[in-house]
Amino acid sequence: MKEKSREIFGNKMPQKVYRKAVKSKKKFQKKFGDDSKTDYPVVLKENAHIGDALGVVDVLLPEQKEASKLEFDKEKGIIVGNIRMGFGHYRISMAIASAAKSMGYTPYWMDLNSYPRTTCTKVIGAQNDLYSLGSRLSGKSKLFNKLVWEPMNYEGFRKLSYNASDQKNAELMAPVYWNVPKEIPVVATHVWPAQAAIHAGMKYVVNAILDNWPMALHLSEGSLHTVQTHYAYQGYRILNGMQGKDVLNPMPEKDLVYTGHYIDHELVSNIEADCKTRIHRKQEKKPMRFLLTIGGAGAQREIFAAIIRYLLPAIREDRAALYVNVGDYRNVWEELLREIPGLKNAATEHFDDWENTKQFAEAALDGEVTGVHGFYHKNIFEAVYCTNLLMRSCDVLVTKPSELAFYPVPKLFIKRVGGHEQWGAIHSAEIGDGTLECRDIPHTLQMLELFQSSDHLLTDMCEAIMENKKQGIYDGAYRVVELAMGLRKGGEGQ
Repeated sequence: MKEKSREIFGNKMPQKVYRKAVKSKKKFQKKFGDDSKTDYPVVLKENAHIGDALGVVDVLLPEQKEASKLEFDKEKGIIVGNIRMGFGHYRISMAIASAAKSMGYTPYWMDLNSYPRTTCTKVIGAQNDLYSLGSRLSGKSKLFNKLVWEPMNYEGFRKLSYNASDQKNAELMAPVYWNVPKEIPVVATHVWPAQAAIHAGMKYVVNAILDNWPMALHLSEGSLHTVQTHYAYQGYRILNGMQGKDVLNPMPEKDLVYTGHYIDHELVSNIEADCKTRIHRKQEKKPMRFLLTIGGAGAQREIFAAIIRYLLPAIREDRAALYVNVGDYRNVWEELLREIPGLKNAATEHFDDWENTKQFAEAALDGEVTGVHGFYHKNIFEAVYCTNLLMRSCDVLVTKPSELAFYPVPKLFIKRVGGHEQWGAIHSAEIGDGTLECRDIPHTLQMLELFQSSDHLLTDMCEAIMENKKQGIYDGAYRVVELAMGLRKGGEGQ
């Protein structure tokens, strides 16, 4: 196999870049060991939390679960490779799994950040910890955000030199794939599972890229790259700005496909019904339902606190209702209760009771909702998927413009975390299903007021979402699965 840190899509890396990549790998080897010759048998186990809903089967190591009689379905199986880094990559993995199940396939869930004794998980965990720290610091320090975090997320991750180091580090992640049948297609919703799969010899790999800002961070040469927007397609095709002002050798046409947004089957198939219900609620002057989703480590809590304070009077008057999902960060909810007078008395807590959460979400589709409803789940699957369940019955999703920027629900975008995220808000505003990015609290509250006082903003977004569906904009997850299975069919025919 060609060494992927020396040359990226025909663009040769300077020797100093290659040496830095080798040094990065050696640093991790020294710190976490090298298990490249270790044989890791795998165990399959139905996922206890989203297995019924999405058909997910976990790929685990023996010490994580007892022996199982389940075996890989080599004809209808598809690997969903991901990492537990924030909520975004898990959520997109769920979208791919949902689409796969709806199409008659079995999604096998491989979280490369969930195998504690492997070098793979130790390397990912260390980098995840650094990213989480940076995210938290960016929310607390404007200076750190301006001088470090924004430039790193916007330009640092954009460089081919960054990809060279990542490719070297990914060599340490390959062993977890050794005992996965090589002919089963892999869809990776983060670049590291894609790179690791290629290094491990997996034959058919799709690298599903989330961001709308093209960055070399997301390149996994040897896999088929998919993107959610035409803007991203053009940027990746010419590797735009990934080596300063240099004109680079482009990605081959066969390695890049525009698919549309990666969205769960359950959401796509109900777009018309849910949007018409939102319009009807607005016309009937029912309480307007806002969904706040606080992911990661509770970043931007100050903004969410301001939103809740602002909405509480309208909630008391039954002009608004509020869902607050704090994911698996109960401390964030406790801090909000301490900070906001009156929140505790207005709130109903749905805490660590998955059946209760599912029942509430189902009843809210055509029932009445008032007050504040707080959601917390210790399990990561429930913490993430809770937002997906609540999304259908909410009127407006309030979120930073990350992976949720592409979801078919009216959206109010608060301030981003990292410069790359702003392009998700720009795309959403242009196709009509979300607001501009509100970069401070006053503009966020202004947009809240517009949603409440006018019928036009919500209705216009709902109509745009229904029109977007006709154009196939939200069909990306189905397309990714089709492409992954098509790679194998093409390979078998060669």
